[in-house]
Formats: sequence, C-alpha cells, structure tokens
Amino acid sequence: MRMTPKASPTLAGVALLVATLSSTLLAQWPNHPDPSVPRTKAGEPDLDAPAPRTPDGKPDLSGLWQGQNALPGRGGAPAAAPDAPPLAGFRDVGQNIKGGLPLTPLGQEILKKRVADNSKDNPEAWCLPMGIVQFHTQGAPRKFVQTPKLLVILYEASSGIRQIFLDGRKAPTGDPQPWYYGYSSGRWEGDTLVVETTHMREDGWLDIIGSPLTEAATLTERIRRTSYGQMTIDVTVNDPKAYTKPWTVRVNQRIMPEQEIIEFICEENQRFGKQ
Repeated sequence: MRMTPKASPTLAGVALLVATLSSTLLAQWPNHPDPSVPRTKAGEPDLDAPAPRTPDGKPDLSGLWQGQNALPGRGGAPAAAPDAPPLAGFRDVGQNIKGGLPLTPLGQEILKKRVADNSKDNPEAWCLPMGIVQFHTQGAPRKFVQTPKLLVILYEASSGIRQIFLDGRKAPTGDPQPWYYGYSSGRWEGDTLVVETTHMREDGWLDIIGSPLTEAATLTERIRRTSYGQMTIDVTVNDPKAYTKPWTVRVNQRIMPEQEIIEFICEENQRFGKQ
C-alpha cells in the first residue's frame, strides 16, 4: 500500500510528495478484468486502439489517467504535431515556452516572492487544493467520469473533486464566490471537448515554483482522447493581471487500465502550522 506522506511547507516537501504520488499505483481491490478494454493478440491492453465513444457518438474520456509531464522519461517526448503547443513543465509550467512566460510587473513580483520563499506557500504543501494546471501536470492518478451533462474529475492527490458542466450553462454573473477550481463549463467541437473556467481565487498557483493565476483569469482547456491509451490537454491561460498576453501549453495523459485511485487524506498527517 502506498503510504500517505507527511506534508511539508517547503519546495523540497512538495517534491517529495510528488515523487511519492508518482510511483506505480499498487493494487487495493482484487484484480477485476474489464471486458471493455481493447486487447492485443498477447492479451495486453491495446493502448493504440481507437478511443472509445459514448452512445451519442462523443469521445468517451472516462477512465483512470496519469499526467505524464511529471514522469521522468515519459513526459519529455516532443509533441506529435510540429505546430503543437510546448509541453507544460511540472515544476515550471512555462519552462518550454521560448522566452519564458509573458509576465506583467505584478506577475513578476508575485513569482519573485514565491521563489524567494522556496515555494513554502504552494497549496499542495499545505494540503489545500492545487490549481488546475498543477493537477494536470503532476503524476498522481485522476479518474474521469463522463456523463452526457457532466464530466467529473476525481484527483487522488489531495482528494480533489472537479465538476465540468456539459449541459450548456454559462459562467455565473454578478459576484459569485471564487473557487479553487473555478466554474467550468464545456462544449464539444467535433472530437475536442473545450472547457472554459472562470472565477478562480486571486492567489492561484500554476506550478511548484509559483507561476501566478489571479481572479481575472480565464482558463481554456481543449481535451482530446487521441487513442485508447493517450489524451492531450491544451491549456490556454488568459490572465491580464499576471500576463501581458494569453499563452498555451500542452499536457499529456496516459491511461491506467484496470486500476483504481486510492484514498489519500493529506490532512491526516498534517503536523505543521504556518510560521
């Protein structure tokens, strides 16, 4: 059984937590073969098989997925298409963007302070919900549960839960309460699910070092299941308070067939207080 690590309010502590979560998922339930998994002639899951579809013909994103960008030797492969966005880094989301992130003076100030503080206030280090992009890039499993009107993402790390509404609703107006994960609604453009998220908290973190996200941001995710075993998520960040222009990065995900998330309760071993 993978043990729940003790959190630490330092960059080293976050890195240790990530390394623990990125290990191979160990069995909790007895082996339960899934007859819907495509197989090779050898009986292994066929990761290159076509992506499954729902009864209404939409790509089915359901399954247990793992972010590849934080996995050594797995997330650093070049993007398939020459014009694909640069890969997001886990420690530094913009590490593969030529010239770096287009930070405003405010964005530079926020990032400089977080780096100087050794990322001690990263939400993951305090058992708080991570930002959407940090969730995408880290190696812990996450389960997608898709219905015609709702996509739910269950994150093993921090026991996070995110809802993406597919029923045509618009973002809230007026002065809604900011959420860690914001308010997300999605629509299908062909085989791509386009998700727009707004009304996030003002003190968001995009990565370990602290690339900022403010309440003025709109996140747009373009999610495609390119095969049974692979999914790509292109994330565009449009935050005029922290960045001088919108920018886009890609996150790769791989399927974890016939496995399940395990219970992860960060607060159980939380034995520190803010200084």
